[in-house]
Amino acid sequence: MPYTSFAVAGAGPTIGGRIVQALINRGASVVALARPGSTSTQNPLLEGAKIATVDYVDVKAVASIFREHKVEVVVSALAYGALSAQTPLADAAKEAGVGLFVPSEYGMPTEGGQDGHLALKSQFADYVKSLGVPVMRVYTGVFMEFIPWLTGVDLGKFHLMGKHTAPSSFTALDDVAGFVAYVLTTLPPSSLHDATFRIQGERTSLAAIGALYEARNPPVPVAHVTELPGGFVKQTFLQNKFEEGRLSSGWDNFLDKDVPENAGSGNEAWEGHRWKTVKEALGL
Repeated sequence: MPYTSFAVAGAGPTIGGRIVQALINRGASVVALARPGSTSTQNPLLEGAKIATVDYVDVKAVASIFREHKVEVVVSALAYGALSAQTPLADAAKEAGVGLFVPSEYGMPTEGGQDGHLALKSQFADYVKSLGVPVMRVYTGVFMEFIPWLTGVDLGKFHLMGKHTAPSSFTALDDVAGFVAYVLTTLPPSSLHDATFRIQGERTSLAAIGALYEARNPPVPVAHVTELPGGFVKQTFLQNKFEEGRLSSGWDNFLDKDVPENAGSGNEAWEGHRWKTVKEALGL
């Protein structure tokens, strides 16, 4: 039987809250974990979910919540700065006998990553599996809704560092959340354990998306720059990865190259779904 009971950590307005709502819409029982003082409890996307306020580092308390709500799957949507909190959540999942842990991925492939957050996420998944708790990873490329932030559109231009013609994966937030909820509540658990799903809504390039912005009314011109304005550190990091092709969901860190046939290979798990295009998601 598919899973029916979930706990979600990091249930904010971007992806975590959407996963909560998508699970609820599929009839699942969901408890959203909130740290003391968190404003996420005010998120309207959590309507229909139970809210449990707990300090994530308190393994015993978190495990008690998992047992109380008969949680079968823990889904993490914690942001980069909070990834260290996943470790006690995994320990609590082990203590409570949780059947599956979905770590916070939702970006570029991390398996085999050797630097920065890639290594951090890869090592964490290995840690969870070392506890005897299966892991399910979901790679999405970049959220379509983040493209304006990534390119500084609010400053009046579509800023690109480099040519950016490498094919990359882009997926709308609601498609990511819907996919996670669909596979977790539809597929048999055995097909989810230690599985990796590589999804994408559209395979295109930043240069091609820039052309869409230039063609809109009013147009947003593309500006090729040597550095992004405003000290955009995260955007600079990501644009460098784009230029290398690493934002394809088919990227293989072991081979150190993109494997195009793997990009979007997980889409087939969501039978009959029509994925949003960049043009649709951004109203271009």
